[in-house]
Amino acid sequence: MLSYLAVALPEGTSAAARLLALQCALRMNTHMRIRLSKGVMRSLRLDAAPGPWAELEHARWLRTAPGQAADEIDAELLDVTLLGQAPAGPDRRRAADWALRASSSSAARDIGPLSRLANVYLTVHTDPESGIGLGDIEQMGRACGTQLAELASTLEQLVRTGLLESWQACPDSGDLQWIPARGTGIRVGDYAREVP
Repeated sequence: MLSYLAVALPEGTSAAARLLALQCALRMNTHMRIRLSKGVMRSLRLDAAPGPWAELEHARWLRTAPGQAADEIDAELLDVTLLGQAPAGPDRRRAADWALRASSSSAARDIGPLSRLANVYLTVHTDPESGIGLGDIEQMGRACGTQLAELASTLEQLVRTGLLESWQACPDSGDLQWIPARGTGIRVGDYAREVP
């Protein structure tokens, strides 16, 4: 879903809007409607920020329903190709919960939306057997909606906060390799064990 959103959302879409879009895409029903509780928004650290919703509406990716309830936000997703991208409902809900935990773990509590989105991306692209991640740095930049220079400082922040043990990028090939810190955050294997 992160790869799909990298293409579907406008290039300048913020990390906060991308985190929100990820939750919306994974939590939508078969009628492309979502209902997010304020608790989910607090977990995403987006409860006081109307900007991500407005950003996704401006991009014509979703439309919020008028007359919101005090404890939840209703919206309709407008990207009909999402129906072909998403797995079945129960798997999507498990993936949404997993992504929420990965982006709001105790170690990720005090970092910004870009670092939380980067942590989700790195976690989902880490091999659960070896515990090592390998990917393309430009692809990660697109998925996180950021420039490569900002991505390097984001990866360094993840090291400083203890979510990442180390990372390195090969300038010639564009390969990115990382090792998540042991005992922190949510591992991709945690989600894999939950899926039947």
